[in-house]
Amino acid sequence: MSAKRIGIIMHGVTGRMGMNQHLIRSILEIRKQGGVRLKDGTRLMPDPMLVGRNAAKIEALARAHGVRRWTTDLDAALASKEDSVFFDAASTQLRPALLKRAIGAGKHIYCEKPVSTTLAEAMSLYKAAKKAKVKHGVVQDKLWLPGLLKLARLREQGFFGRILAVRGEFGYWVFEGDPQSSQSAAQRPSWNYRKQDGGGIILDMLCHWRYVLDNLFGQVRAVSCLGATHIPQRWDENGKKYKATADDAAYATFRLAGGVIAHFNSSWAVRVRRDDLLTLQVDGTHGSAVAGLRRCLVQSRDDTPKPVWNPDIAQPIDFFAGWKEVPDGDYDNAFKVQWEMFLRHVAGDGPFLWGLLEAAKGVQLAELGLKSWKQKKWIDIPKLKA
Repeated sequence: MSAKRIGIIMHGVTGRMGMNQHLIRSILEIRKQGGVRLKDGTRLMPDPMLVGRNAAKIEALARAHGVRRWTTDLDAALASKEDSVFFDAASTQLRPALLKRAIGAGKHIYCEKPVSTTLAEAMSLYKAAKKAKVKHGVVQDKLWLPGLLKLARLREQGFFGRILAVRGEFGYWVFEGDPQSSQSAAQRPSWNYRKQDGGGIILDMLCHWRYVLDNLFGQVRAVSCLGATHIPQRWDENGKKYKATADDAAYATFRLAGGVIAHFNSSWAVRVRRDDLLTLQVDGTHGSAVAGLRRCLVQSRDDTPKPVWNPDIAQPIDFFAGWKEVPDGDYDNAFKVQWEMFLRHVAGDGPFLWGLLEAAKGVQLAELGLKSWKQKKWIDIPKLKA
């Protein structure tokens, strides 16, 4: 079986997501399995070049994982004719300029989301890629999580009947980083909590909820959003106290095509008492489902209990007992699955639906969510022109 090399410039992989999900669990796993199989039987083998500003960090990462190529010279990397794909997982504010440089160098683009902090910038990226005729994709990983794949299958099978509502609960407690605290280390970078650095949970998470809702339950037609900065001060990576200027919680309601109502609570200041860090409850006329990242439980109309309100006695119904688990299938890492699809697309082996225009829709929803919060009103979502 023949093999074909594909060179990938990987920028921003010393960060948690870039390193763990994209380098280690996606590209290196694809290499371990012998590449991505194309329709003609060829194996497409990714050959990564790691790029970063800190030479010590990037060299140590490359050495630890047996990656032979690394550099601190992004211009030289973009000038390389051996590498046709540019990937970015750096901070949001840096991304538009990086992608524009890569597009200008004729590279195909794959990147994390959000692609930018404004819709105008996101659309500018899409138009630049379209004009340059380069292929482009943006990470929309939650579509390939086992829990959400099970929800999609239930919808396709007609389990829900007419879907009425979707309720999302997302988040966990992100520690403040106070060096005097017993829990001193924060789990997320400090820039996430500074608006001037592109932080904020509305920008981050409404981009996710846009593609989840659009693909699983119906196109988002309108948004009403309330944000909050619950934790007013935090400590950065150097132990320096700073003012949190970005929202760390968002309470958003969406009207979807077909009359479905969705509500998502997203927070970095919540303690988890649910099955997972993300849970979605989908209620329909024929049944309901509750899904986390991996598990999914269902309750049909016939299995639905018939409670009667009576606060004077202990609740006689065990509401957890009437749910059945959806069996597992053969699920791979969500990031890796999307990487494989994009690499096949670059090789001319099929379409890829989740490009810069889809990413712009997420930025649009976040931007209008912020506008809704500021203006204290519902905002309609205009259709973006390709």
